[in-house]
Order: sequence, then C-alpha cells, then structure tokens
Amino acid sequence: MFYITYGFFYLLSLLPWRIMYFIADIFYAMVYYGFGYRKPIVMKNLSIAFPEKTEAERVRIAKDFYHNFIDMIFETIKMFSISNKELQKRFSANYEVLNDHYESGQNVQLGCGHFFNWEIVNLNIGLKSRYPFIGVYQPLSNKVMDRIMLKMRQKNGTILIPASDFKNNFSDYVEDRYAMGLAADQNPPSEFKAHWVNFFDRLTPFVVGPEKGAKEKNTVVLFGHFYKVKRGYFRVDLELITTTPREFANGQLTQIFAEHVERAVRKTPANYLWSHRRWKWEFDSEKHAHLIVK
Repeated sequence: MFYITYGFFYLLSLLPWRIMYFIADIFYAMVYYGFGYRKPIVMKNLSIAFPEKTEAERVRIAKDFYHNFIDMIFETIKMFSISNKELQKRFSANYEVLNDHYESGQNVQLGCGHFFNWEIVNLNIGLKSRYPFIGVYQPLSNKVMDRIMLKMRQKNGTILIPASDFKNNFSDYVEDRYAMGLAADQNPPSEFKAHWVNFFDRLTPFVVGPEKGAKEKNTVVLFGHFYKVKRGYFRVDLELITTTPREFANGQLTQIFAEHVERAVRKTPANYLWSHRRWKWEFDSEKHAHLIVK
C-alpha cells in the first residue's frame, strides 16, 4: 500500500503549478463553503486575536487563511518531485543568521509558529544549513501516510525525531552538532506544565520544553518568520534572540517567543494556522497565578 499511495502522490506532484493551484481553488470552495472545516474554531480564534476588527474583516482573513491552508496541501504534494533547483527558486532566506554560528561551537534552536508553508521551509533549511537540521514531529495515526510524509520531509537530509522519542532518546538521533527547528506555539499537554504568557492581550499557556532545552544545551536561540511572498513563493526571515539563554529568568524566553509569533501574525494574519484551538485553556487566577511569567 505504501508504494501505491506514494506513487499516486508522486504522479500528482508532476502536474504543473498552475493546474495544482486550479485544483486547490476548487478544494477551497468545497472546504470553506461546503464542509466548513473547523470554521467555528477559526472564527473564534480570530475574534479573540482581533477584537478591534469588524466581522467582515475577520471573514476576509478567514477566507484568505483557507486559501493558504489548501494551497499548502497541494504545495506539499509538489514537494514529492520538485528539484532542489526549483525549490530554491521559490524560496529565499537570510541563512547567514543560522550558519554564522557554526564556527562558535554552539548549536542552534530555531523557534517558529505554524506559518505557511512549513514543509517548504523544512526542505530548504535542510538543504542550506551547515548544521545537521533536526525537526521534531507528531507521527500520523495512519502508518502509510506517516511513512510517506517522513520520506518526503527527509529528502534533503532533515533528521526527524518523533515527539515521543525526543526527551529520552535524543542522543540516538544526534551525535554532536545540530540546528533544531521547533514549532513551539502549540497547546501544552497540561495547563499546569506551561508558562502562562501574554499573547494577543490574553494570558495563554505555552509549552516549556523549548526554553528548558535551550538553557540545558546552551544553544543559540533564533526565531523564524516565514511567509508567502506571492503564490508559490516564500521567504523566511531569521532573527537572533540570544546566544546566552541561561541569562534569562524562568519564562522570559517563552514570553519573547510569544511576542515574536504575535508580531508575525499581525503582519500576515492569514498565513497562520487558525484551525487549531489557540486558546484551549482559560486562565484561572486561583489555579494558574503561580505560572504567570513576570
């Protein structure tokens, strides 16, 4: 089944970009106007993030988000057969912000939000990084699709570590040098194992692992804002946060990360993954006050 399914996606990926986007537009209409995939979650997220905007403005962001979301699916299919020459033509980045730290001996942790298109970012940074590039991922429940996505994501050398293996088996995947990309804006597994920080004027729990790992390993900490330049073309702007993470008080790096994500979202709001519950946990002063980052 793996070879049949992979072969189907590979053949589909050979279609020209203009045809892929034509099909994507049809799927957009079906998903947004027909199925309404997670539309209540999207609109609730947007009302929390942008209370100052009108309903019409938030609907416009939602429609643009769904276009980007569906585009990402078909762009990801294109990654099965795209050449590295074509890949680099459609992507640009200030790679020096990452690679200039290699000679220092420090490893790098790159934090980012769920911006489109993270699959294209993964392949390009895996291609251009002087460091072995690592990604932490959640395995898919469908074993065939999980294997297919792993094969595609690893084509330019990215080392993928299942989240379940990360804490105890990191050394099995990584010998020495590394740059690790983390999409660190997801909901924490527990509201009590989190840093509660200000995010869109609302106390929001963020995972503690990225900050903890940066301090334990004394890594360079970067932020990556990636966005669509135009349809089919992308850029990532890498920004140095610190080379001395241990100097920051508990939670401060997480707060800085949240501020960077918010700034990037406000700049290109439709480029963010709004279909996930961004504010799953409600702040309770009695239960969570001790977890607020000061």
